Amino acid sequence: MDIKEFQEMGNDLYHRLHLPTFPVAIKYIKSEDEIPEKAVRPSSGGQQWSLCQAITYARRWGWHSAMTEKDNFCVPSSASHRWVNVSSEELLESQVRQGWRKDRAAEERHFAYMAKSRYGAPDGAEMIEKMGQYVGCVFSPLTNTIIEPDSVIIYGDGGHLSHMIQALCYDYTEPVTSSFEGFGESCFKGCLLPFISGLPQVVIPGMGDRAFSGTSETEIALGIPGTALQTMTEHLFKSGGKQNMGLPLKPLLAMGLTDSITPGFKYLREIVDSKAEINKNEEDNR
Repeated sequence: MDIKEFQEMGNDLYHRLHLPTFPVAIKYIKSEDEIPEKAVRPSSGGQQWSLCQAITYARRWGWHSAMTEKDNFCVPSSASHRWVNVSSEELLESQVRQGWRKDRAAEERHFAYMAKSRYGAPDGAEMIEKMGQYVGCVFSPLTNTIIEPDSVIIYGDGGHLSHMIQALCYDYTEPVTSSFEGFGESCFKGCLLPFISGLPQVVIPGMGDRAFSGTSETEIALGIPGTALQTMTEHLFKSGGKQNMGLPLKPLLAMGLTDSITPGFKYLREIVDSKAEINKNEEDNR
């Protein structure tokens, strides 16, 4: 697919799902020479952003930006992406000092889980090797993207995600599965992990998203590999056929309800019926 086709799919998703913000295309780069001319670099203006801020600028403002470790003030995310030369022990120590978990032992269990579940999997070594090839990434609104995305992150509400997950699972090659920690949700899980693993991820925005990037309390997101975008758009709203709840959501309404459904309803109905019967009798006696 070329960039124009990705733009068309972005516009299709944006309008058919009535999304509140643009889907965001992410392209990982092996050299700064790959940065498009239209992409803003915070460091060129003497600034630094976080990766989640770059996502917000793309999805809310339509900006194109490029982020490397020079542009990113969130050093742990640069380390997690392997853009900087930091050992696992040094990264662990940084998180212990942050105090996100109860104590060092809890943080060590977290790192052990990550090593086992993500990098201890059969393709884990391949993912680590793949990550080490890149120095940064480019963010661009998918509706007007200037890059062919390696991954796409789409923000919305529960209804939006239900439709997108149903579309991804329509041919049921595999389910959408995710684990949650409340940290690194958008940058790592929503952008990088779909690219290096080839699997979609549900994103519940975490600490950085809420503190730095203005993500609202009701927003959640879905990160997908760029290769899954065409399948998702083709299968959108097909699940259930005519039963699909569509957008705006069309929930099934309960039928056969009566005014005896609650004690208060029933009481007032009896009062109304009683008064109607009295009035009828009075009219009949005239």
